[in-house]
Amino acid sequence: MSIPEFTETTRDPTQERTQDLDRINRFTVLTVNTHKGFTALNRRFILPELREAVRSVSADVVFLQEVHGTHEHHPQRYSNWPSMPQYEFLADSLWPQFAYGRNAVYPAGDHGNALLSKFQIIRHDNLDVSISGHESRGMLHSVLRLPGGDEREIHAICVHLGLREGHRVEQLKLLCQRLSELPPEAPVIVAGDFNDWRGKASELLEPSGLREVFAEQWGKPARSFPARLPVLRLDRIYVRNLKARHPKVLNVRPWSHLSDHAPLSVEIEL
Repeated sequence: MSIPEFTETTRDPTQERTQDLDRINRFTVLTVNTHKGFTALNRRFILPELREAVRSVSADVVFLQEVHGTHEHHPQRYSNWPSMPQYEFLADSLWPQFAYGRNAVYPAGDHGNALLSKFQIIRHDNLDVSISGHESRGMLHSVLRLPGGDEREIHAICVHLGLREGHRVEQLKLLCQRLSELPPEAPVIVAGDFNDWRGKASELLEPSGLREVFAEQWGKPARSFPARLPVLRLDRIYVRNLKARHPKVLNVRPWSHLSDHAPLSVEIEL
């Protein structure tokens, strides 16, 4: 499977925001599977409420899984369906930079992973890790530049892995391959929905130098699914060459009623 080259991130100049020139040494990360903007079992479309909840966290970098880029039929069914891609709607005015990796394409539209950032996204690419004939899955790899004048870069990889363990193993090998291509000293954050209910991912990723932030603090990854009463440890935040502080599971209202996954957050320190 070939690995695509990075593409430069371009934005409409009218959307750009002036970055604070002060040196940033600490920032907050949030990861959430948005379930395409619907509650569990697709009972209600709640993307506007989800946007308000995401805004309330004041995260600097947001990793999103299962966001719609386009959908032909939903705007006719839901009066509050946004006129723009879901990731752009969620970014709103707080995250001037965003990147999208389209994973699944079907007649009515598409969905995938996205990254929202208050820092400049200087380039990104989407690694297709789908196993032939099965689920469409991807890893969105973005490179962020932190303000401060010294061109510090952080690699942010948003993942959504398959439901079958054999598929996840192959996908994790592709993630390890990508990590091996980065400079050993490069700061890295890998976050998203690993679907790793058997707890095998960390063992496979440990040789690549990744540390899971909840396991480092509490001994095990966080319980994140289902959101109303989390039992399974599906979602993860891994770091390399970075410090992680105050990891949190957001599993109380409103979060418990906004998706089938409970979001995770952590404070990152360089």
